[in-house]
Amino acid sequence: MALQLQLRTVSGLRGRADRIAKAAFRGLSFYTRVLENCEDEARFDETFRWPVASNIDGNEILEIQVFNYSKVFTNRLIGTFRMVLQKVVEEGHVEVMDTLIDDNNSAIQTSISIEIRYQALDGTVGTWNDKEFLETPSVHSEGDGRYPLETDSLLSGHRQSTDGSVGKSSQQSTERSFRRAGKGVFSAMKLGKTRPTKDDHRKQDEPAVLEAEDLDRKVMRLGGGLDPDTISLASVTAVTTNVSNKRSKPDIKMEPSAGRPMDYQVSITVIEARQLVGLNMDPVVCVEVGEEKKYTSMKESTNCPYYNEYFVFDFHVPPDVMFDKIIKLSVIHSKNLLRSGTLVGSFKMDVGTVYTQPEHQFYHKWAILSDPEDLTAGLKGYLKCDIAVVGKGDNIKTPHKANETEEDDIEGNLLLPDGVPPERQWARFYIKIYRAEGLPRMNTSIMANVKKALIGENKDLVDPYVQVAFAGQKGKTSVQKSSYEPLWNEQIIFTEMFPPLCKRIKIQIRDSDKVNDVAIGTHFIDLRKISNEGDKGYLPTFGPAWVNMYGSTRNYTLMDEHQELNEGLGEGVSFRARLLMSLAVEILDTSNPEINSSTEVQVEQATPVADNCTGKMEEFFLFGAFLEATMIDRKIGDKPINFEVTIGNYGNQIDGMTKPVLRRKKEGGDGDEEESELLHNSSEDEADEDGEMVSVSSSQPMKPLVTDRNYFHLPYFEKKPCIYIKSWWQDQRRRLYNANIMDKIADKLEEGLNDVQEMIKTEKPHPERRLRGVLEELSSGCLRFVTLADKDQHHSSRTRLDRERLKSCMRELENMGQQATTLRSQVKKNTMKDKLKQVQNFLQKLRFLADEPQHTIPDIFVWMMSNNKRIAYARVPSKDILYSIVDEEMGKDCAKVKTVFLKLPGKRGFGPAGWTVQAKMEIYLWLGLNKQRKDFLSGLPCGFEEKKTTRGQNLPSFPPISLLYTKKQVFQLRAHMYQARSLFAADSSGLSDPFARVFFTSQSQCTEVLNETLCPTWDQLLVFDNVELYGEAHEMRDDPPIIVIEIYDQDTVGKADFMGRTFAKPVVKMSDEQYCPPRFPPQLEYYQIYRGNSTAGDLLAAFELLQIGSGGKSDLPPIDGPTDIDRGPILPVPLGIRPVLSKYRVEILFWGLRDLKRVNLAQVDRPRVDIECAGKGVQSALIQNYKKNPNFSTLVKWFEVDLPENELLHPPLNIRVVDCRAFGRYTLVGSHTVSSLRKFIYRPPDKKAQHWNMTAKQFKGYLAMANGAPRSRPTGEIIVNMEPEVPIKKMETMVKLEANSDAVVKVDVSEEEKEKKKKKKKGGGGGGGGGEEIEEEEPDESMLDWWSKYFASIETMKEQLRQQEVAAAEAEEKEEMEIAEGFKGQAKNKEKSKAPKDDKKKKQQSAPELPEKKNKQKIDELKVFNKELEAEFDNFEDWLHTFNLLRGKIGDNDDNATEEERIVGRFKGSMCVYKVPLPDDITKEAGYDPTFGMFQGIPSNDPINVLVRVYIVRATDLHPADINGKADPYIAIKLGKTDIKDKENYISKQLNPVFGKSFDIEATFPMESMLTVAVYDWDLVGTDDLIGETKIDLENRYYSKHRATCGVSQTYSIHGYNIWRDPMKPSQILSKLCKEGKVDGPHFGPGGRVKVANRVYTGPTEIEDENGQKKQTDEHLALTVLRHWEDVPRAGCKLVPEHVETRPLLNPDKPGIEQGRLEMWVDMFPMDMPAPGPAIDISPRKPKKYELRVIVWNTDEVILEDDDYFTGEKSSDIFVRGWLKGQQEDKQDTDVHYHSLTGEGNFNWRYIFPFDYLMAEEKIVISKKESMFSWDETEYKIPARLTLQVWDADHFSADDFLGAIELDLNRFPRGAKTSKQCSLEMVTNEAELPMVSIFKQKRVKGWWPFVARDENDELEITGKVEAELHLLTAEEAEKSPAGLARNEPDPLEKPNRPDTSFIWFLNPLKSIKYLICTRYKWLIIKIVLALLLLIMVALFLYSMPGYMVKKLLGA
Repeated sequence: MALQLQLRTVSGLRGRADRIAKAAFRGLSFYTRVLENCEDEARFDETFRWPVASNIDGNEILEIQVFNYSKVFTNRLIGTFRMVLQKVVEEGHVEVMDTLIDDNNSAIQTSISIEIRYQALDGTVGTWNDKEFLETPSVHSEGDGRYPLETDSLLSGHRQSTDGSVGKSSQQSTERSFRRAGKGVFSAMKLGKTRPTKDDHRKQDEPAVLEAEDLDRKVMRLGGGLDPDTISLASVTAVTTNVSNKRSKPDIKMEPSAGRPMDYQVSITVIEARQLVGLNMDPVVCVEVGEEKKYTSMKESTNCPYYNEYFVFDFHVPPDVMFDKIIKLSVIHSKNLLRSGTLVGSFKMDVGTVYTQPEHQFYHKWAILSDPEDLTAGLKGYLKCDIAVVGKGDNIKTPHKANETEEDDIEGNLLLPDGVPPERQWARFYIKIYRAEGLPRMNTSIMANVKKALIGENKDLVDPYVQVAFAGQKGKTSVQKSSYEPLWNEQIIFTEMFPPLCKRIKIQIRDSDKVNDVAIGTHFIDLRKISNEGDKGYLPTFGPAWVNMYGSTRNYTLMDEHQELNEGLGEGVSFRARLLMSLAVEILDTSNPEINSSTEVQVEQATPVADNCTGKMEEFFLFGAFLEATMIDRKIGDKPINFEVTIGNYGNQIDGMTKPVLRRKKEGGDGDEEESELLHNSSEDEADEDGEMVSVSSSQPMKPLVTDRNYFHLPYFEKKPCIYIKSWWQDQRRRLYNANIMDKIADKLEEGLNDVQEMIKTEKPHPERRLRGVLEELSSGCLRFVTLADKDQHHSSRTRLDRERLKSCMRELENMGQQATTLRSQVKKNTMKDKLKQVQNFLQKLRFLADEPQHTIPDIFVWMMSNNKRIAYARVPSKDILYSIVDEEMGKDCAKVKTVFLKLPGKRGFGPAGWTVQAKMEIYLWLGLNKQRKDFLSGLPCGFEEKKTTRGQNLPSFPPISLLYTKKQVFQLRAHMYQARSLFAADSSGLSDPFARVFFTSQSQCTEVLNETLCPTWDQLLVFDNVELYGEAHEMRDDPPIIVIEIYDQDTVGKADFMGRTFAKPVVKMSDEQYCPPRFPPQLEYYQIYRGNSTAGDLLAAFELLQIGSGGKSDLPPIDGPTDIDRGPILPVPLGIRPVLSKYRVEILFWGLRDLKRVNLAQVDRPRVDIECAGKGVQSALIQNYKKNPNFSTLVKWFEVDLPENELLHPPLNIRVVDCRAFGRYTLVGSHTVSSLRKFIYRPPDKKAQHWNMTAKQFKGYLAMANGAPRSRPTGEIIVNMEPEVPIKKMETMVKLEANSDAVVKVDVSEEEKEKKKKKKKGGGGGGGGGEEIEEEEPDESMLDWWSKYFASIETMKEQLRQQEVAAAEAEEKEEMEIAEGFKGQAKNKEKSKAPKDDKKKKQQSAPELPEKKNKQKIDELKVFNKELEAEFDNFEDWLHTFNLLRGKIGDNDDNATEEERIVGRFKGSMCVYKVPLPDDITKEAGYDPTFGMFQGIPSNDPINVLVRVYIVRATDLHPADINGKADPYIAIKLGKTDIKDKENYISKQLNPVFGKSFDIEATFPMESMLTVAVYDWDLVGTDDLIGETKIDLENRYYSKHRATCGVSQTYSIHGYNIWRDPMKPSQILSKLCKEGKVDGPHFGPGGRVKVANRVYTGPTEIEDENGQKKQTDEHLALTVLRHWEDVPRAGCKLVPEHVETRPLLNPDKPGIEQGRLEMWVDMFPMDMPAPGPAIDISPRKPKKYELRVIVWNTDEVILEDDDYFTGEKSSDIFVRGWLKGQQEDKQDTDVHYHSLTGEGNFNWRYIFPFDYLMAEEKIVISKKESMFSWDETEYKIPARLTLQVWDADHFSADDFLGAIELDLNRFPRGAKTSKQCSLEMVTNEAELPMVSIFKQKRVKGWWPFVARDENDELEITGKVEAELHLLTAEEAEKSPAGLARNEPDPLEKPNRPDTSFIWFLNPLKSIKYLICTRYKWLIIKIVLALLLLIMVALFLYSMPGYMVKKLLGA
């Protein structure tokens, strides 16, 4: 039932403008697309459809308005057309041509032409057929000159009707010529080809795919001379077009990957801490990941401890679990065995945050520590660390570790993701839990039944509570005993820093149980989706809204095998419950004194919310029809099967509710009606219409029939069962509608992008035009969203999140639309790649925005049931099938037939079980409000009768329980199965025996089985006869069902193994169409095969579906019979479809075999290689004795073969190695498939190509083989001028010159270099040191060693990396600015003028220390590669390729990493493919040897003896191997039979050991060519463990043209640290290269010139020997040529420079995860040449011994700590303590200056600190035993820092710490001249003060402040010290010794201390006298008298009794 309008044209317009029209009916308006630059006629040709719910009244009005469109201002109305629909209602079809009227109701001359049709409810108005709307003129004649081929924008294209027969806007009909190809399913799904419409005969002769020229022609015809850069295309590739309105695309990836465990490794390096709050602490860092804890060692009495300790945590868990784990770093003070220590501060973040960082890591970042117990405290210090999270197969690029000299800018390198502010505040997260409903039964019912029987009490069997976990803390609500609908109204409060570094909040309903609590359902709230950090953003907010929880099936069992699903792992298979909750965040004001400063989780009561807050209750109606159920797994095929559909608990008959109390408030009800009532007697207002409609949620059980050996199908022939369910939900459709609009934009964008990528991949012309089209669709889609979402009514139940999300989505999409428009104009051929990346970012953003966090209607589950047991399911998101009258808002599968594959629930679906289809269903679903349900059948294929229950017989809108199809069409399907490639190895031989099985509806057929191949060419036509399809013929044409193709491996016993699956759509020919181009015969296409989630090859095939008309099969194109007698009755693919072949010759270079493993326990002895391609092939010579010589005797063989002209269709080439055993037996050793021959195809060079550049490109890879066509010797010369020190960067000025032009290129020294030299001469320079410093910086040659060179090179490398980053960042900024500015034209120019200034500023900021670096002396450098050399030089496969031979099955656990284990050896060789015959000039070239064919000039492959010299520099980031988190590494090297273990030189407890060793090994290639360098961990007991190893193929390096035998250094010198290593001098190497490459030269001329080919190089000609004598030499010149050898025409290639490579260490037990890196290089020297010199000494630099003498002269202004006992005067007993960092145990104290009353102290005290120091790394080296139990000493490297502390001495209690200062000896502030000038600034403001280094100054004296923190954590000055630092080398110290303290030799004088500070013990009398005489004389006298008196009284009392007795007794 619908009203349909086709707006054709508006003519008679005035002026030139953009036009838009709007059509409105019953308050719903549609806009057309904008027609740009129209003149008098606007041709819209668009169709609108209004689904109408009630019949149209004859006097309703349709209104059409036409506007001039403006992007900026409001649109200006041109005129209006109103029409009363009386005639339309009567006739059903009216065409009108009429004038418009203006505002004053007067007619204007503009007229409009429209066509209207109307179909009433009862079908009174005649039906319509497809033809009537399609006879429209071509869309391409739009009056639009600018973009003639505009895409069918979202505005028009998506406003098609839901009724397939009509809704194709005419635009699409003509677009049939180049159909909108979205890569629907992904590239696999080539749905449908391009087909013109039936009546569109004009087009019949055009090709299906518009080729580029064709387009260009069209363009010319349309727009005159058009700039091809502005053309945009709707989809051109006829790849996977699905224009259908009636079918939606199936999803191919079967297996759920979410819940599967994976390997992860979290590595954390704790480097150091700074500014820890507290006095004189002993800090330890605790590193916690999830449940695991590890501790660093303790550092004593320091606030800035240096650790540099590395921890690794290994996990094997699912990704979801991993990313929710919390990483917590906490600093603990004074922890020991007995006490747990006190927490200083901690920092936490989740693993997911780290994983989303670039490179999955934070490197050298400072974590801010805060105290969770005290919110008001502020920051507690900083901790510097590296954190990396590696999953399997991630490789982490560690920034190169060199000496970290750059000053640490803490604020600039905080450990926070981008966009998080450094000052994070505390916030409260309020999570309110209101109530839940629909909970499943969780307890056994035995006891409950007993109780019920005895006392009639009926209890709900579940005791729920809610647990919320966030940021490592958990909170839970109270338990509601036995309730399926618990009410909590509680809130859980978390206190956490905001923004939190934890992404998800986990909310779980759990069932409380005496034994153990289990989860009922889990939901995660992603904070990124409920907040927005932009300037118009909002804090996290949520709800109040219902959250749906899914998990395992609801039937209660004691042990639920799917319990993990309830924990939130994997995809839930059933509805569990829904929970009403909300979330709010409040930022705390920590200065407020009332605030509760605890961060414990609190739970308190919350106010309940109103019932209607989540929306008005509405009745929803779900309808489903099962059109087909095939491919049912045979295990369940013997019992009857039915299907059940559920939505929430509705429709769930087995285990939905234990009793129906899901109370629903109807609008008028009192809330106590029970669901059962609602179901049985529906409310009155509907009873009349529905009768009593009871939901029918499952189909009738039916017995399946056999399809073939594996699958069954259900016989739903003409009778299709239906289901319908009524359910009640809050009406929040708007949320889903907005998500749907965005999803559709995203789908369209994704299709477009896939299209573009396919075009690039198949090298179709002009992909950039398609990209422009994609961007146009995107921008119009975005604008459409903004208009649609804007009309969102503001109804009461919208939450704050709804409003905020809507605003931000509208902002984002508006912005995206504008950016897309800007980007569109920037897309050119060359910018294509970058723009494609940006558009992909748009796609991710759209997908992110479309995901609605607040749920509404639960998802729909379709279960296949057998015997009342749930077998397999499919889950359909409710938004995908939600109906709306606005087309964009409708779910993408609503009212469409969708192919659904059912899968097994939970873990059962992992692995192979999940790959086989349980059932394939064609299912039609519709979900909408009950009152909108008139339209629910509109999308079904036409031609059915409805069968209803007896109740609903005569009610028109009553849903049917089944559909009976009356129309059926008969077809023949032809499947042209040509070949498959790169299949999956299913047998232990490493091959498979593949056959394909094709399924179409309920039929299936197989191809033949081809044995032992991974690339079968079946070349077989399968014919399916009498395929019956139900429905109208014309629908079949556009919407044929999909074909499923499965590939199996045939096994002799047992059933065939599944190898992969793909889908296709056939091209359909109706009986009234011609079988002729462009659509027929169909083209072969590639379909991607999937196995689980991973790709498993491609299938090359074509499919056609031909209707069998009245004349029977005779009308079909004939099929040729079997042609090949050997193949029996197999039909080949017919000629028009199979590819056109031409003759090629394939030459194979057989070099040798390597590393062959045993086969069936026997060694391989006589192997041979068989090569096969397209049925032809060649065998290598037999290797007679593999052990003695694994190389082939005959090097080159060839064969001829017919290959397709189209290179994309080339079959793969198979390499197989067989071992020839006795008695003529052969065993397969292994095989390799070269899936693409493209890189081996040789195309003869074009004669016209003069550019040697160009030809070099074409020759790529064959320069080696064919030395190319001889070109005339160029006449001109190119002179390249070299000066001695050429900075590498400058080589880019070698302009690419024509080969015969005459030019001199002067490669000049860059300006900065010159500046440097000037500066050097002046002796001035950066740094406060002035002239004299620089003199020191020029060490003489003898001081330089290899390490100087190495460190200088690393600096250069880091500098280059930095520049690259800056450049990349700048480019990105520029890019973003362009996009942002694109639509702000004027702003652009202003910005531009500003930009350069900003940049300059930036540069100045970024490089303050550069000038100091510049004046270092010039050290010759080498190249440090931060990767393997192979990666840089393309694996050295310039002419010799290595093919891995595989064998054995691929494992079932979906990992590709298992390929390593399947490698059984390697074949070395190459191939060259070319069309025969070759042009003569190649074969006639001088020196052409026909036996070598295209492989001219390759070396012989006889065995050769080589001296291999391996240099190992150092290892970094080794994986700890011992319990203590360290390792004791040593090097082991293996090459052939040589096995070196350098065990005695292990390095104790080091994860970054410096080895500095070289090893010489003699080897014979080819037998010994694989070098293994391993790092082992030394163990005192037990065997040593392998940490990691790296393998290097030396042979490829040795024979490579890049000359990787010995790197070419930058300069040539014959002595010193940079001595030439190669036995051949540069000139000899050059002559050899010229001879081999047939290059003319070298000709050395006078004046330092050398000529090679047509280039002349100049350079220096003198060299100094050891004695400083100068000699003439050509070596510098020759070296210059070698360093630019890649510029030599034809023969040139880059030579390997002198280098150090960094190789990852891998451990076979932990595949794919790096265990550390090794820096090394290898030199190789042939033994038949002169021997090389001795190896370079790279042994680690020995630390130099130094002695630091520190004299503490005086202190001043030390705070006074003690109160005097008697007088209360303040005083301090001062002493100073000092030590060098890392040597706390050797701390030294001065004597005590007692009783200082002013804070002044005099000491004259000398400390002496001897230490070992590494100049290059600026570290002190300490060797000490780690603990009493250590076996040996460990070497530590620690920054050189001196700590001085001032203390107050106490006799009885512990001494009091007063203050400290730490001086970094490399850069510390210069001491103040006087005590007055010494201030706090010297500590707090280091950046701006002049810094000195004791290693340069040698002697420094001055005043420095002591500081400590007061109660408020503020730094305050607590004293000042006058000290002198004097640094001597060990030798100097020996010559001028000095005594400790004030001792001999060179004693210091005694300090002059005032009287009061006498020393108590030396002078007690004096002090007593002083005390008594002065202050306390009288006091003492009084005390003495009192004492005497007391004694007398005591004596009196004592003797009194005795005397009394005596007196009394008269004794």
